[in-house]
Amino acid sequence: MAAQERPYEPPLPSRIASTLVIGGVGFLSRSFLYLFSNTETRGLDGFLRFLDKRRDEAERQRGLITVSNHLSVLDDPMIWGVLPFKYLFRPGNMRWSLGSYDICFKNGQSGLLSSFFTYGQTLPTQRLAHSKYGGLFQPTMVEVIRLLSDPHAASTANNPTLPTMEEISAHQSLPVSDPFSASELTFSTNGMDSFPAPSAYPIRRFSWVHIFPEGMIHQHPRKVMRYFKWGVARLILEAEPCPDVVAMWIDGPQEVMNEKRTWPRPLPRPGKAIAITFGEPVDVEAVFEPFRQRWRALKDRVQQERHHADRAEMPVDRLGELSDEQLRYGREAEQLRIEVTLAVRNEVLKVRRSCGLPDEDPKRGLAETWRREGRQSATEEGEMDDRSVVKDM
Repeated sequence: MAAQERPYEPPLPSRIASTLVIGGVGFLSRSFLYLFSNTETRGLDGFLRFLDKRRDEAERQRGLITVSNHLSVLDDPMIWGVLPFKYLFRPGNMRWSLGSYDICFKNGQSGLLSSFFTYGQTLPTQRLAHSKYGGLFQPTMVEVIRLLSDPHAASTANNPTLPTMEEISAHQSLPVSDPFSASELTFSTNGMDSFPAPSAYPIRRFSWVHIFPEGMIHQHPRKVMRYFKWGVARLILEAEPCPDVVAMWIDGPQEVMNEKRTWPRPLPRPGKAIAITFGEPVDVEAVFEPFRQRWRALKDRVQQERHHADRAEMPVDRLGELSDEQLRYGREAEQLRIEVTLAVRNEVLKVRRSCGLPDEDPKRGLAETWRREGRQSATEEGEMDDRSVVKDM
């Protein structure tokens, strides 16, 4: 489907369902936070001003990544709960999250649970510990990169013929296609299922995505984090332009839903202290642009090497897709992702430090440290030697 033929926004029934799910979750979360918990927010006013600024078309020409530690299954809805309701439905601040396929979408694209998370703007993420379809280059990562950029094709920076937002808006009257039958408005995580492709709609360009890069619930008595996984590096290196990044620190959900809790285990514990701290927007030009310059240089070099070897032009990948093995698994590409991931983790540590917590041992940010010290693997759950608790969800 050509860019000019795409519907500007999803069909009305889908939008209504999303509004009901997001509004319902936001209401329940906010009620629990402010009626049944002792909740404190820090930096929220500054974050809301930043979201207000993004509403202006002239100001929001970047995607937004918020990133935080991961303490319980309640972390994500709690973030929804601290936001005033008007911020949950603004088109310029559409918020997405990632959910484990084997937990949230275990019946594929059908079923009540899968529909709930789909309409709740949660994307199905395959995990290598549970599926051969997981990893850095799965289709969901392509969707996230495009949500943070332009939904239509390659990079706006590399393809000046792409329509502008003003040109796209002029076509809002185009017929609305059914995302469940129009193949280009859907994507598959494993070649067998089918989900609506959120990045297909122009209204969702430069969206907001929240991620938990630890990839697992981690409850530690000293409130330290696991290492971050590399997916966040792909988002920063490959989205166009570089997304804004806001780091957060969450404290308290480990008491509300402690992994050692007994009966009634499904129920959150009221009366606990919860603190959610928002950092200032990261200076992406200073922190991440040097990494992106190295990434662009690497892509150019790989293309030139391939041209000299094959006497053929390297295929131009669509935004979010990488076909070259060097760009996927080459040592330089992997090292770059490691460095970007550590830089993101450092931004979260700054917010953690602002909460009065002492610095972590820098080695905790490395996957090698986790393996070398004999901690359990990603497929195992339970209490570690350092009395922390890891939960694979």
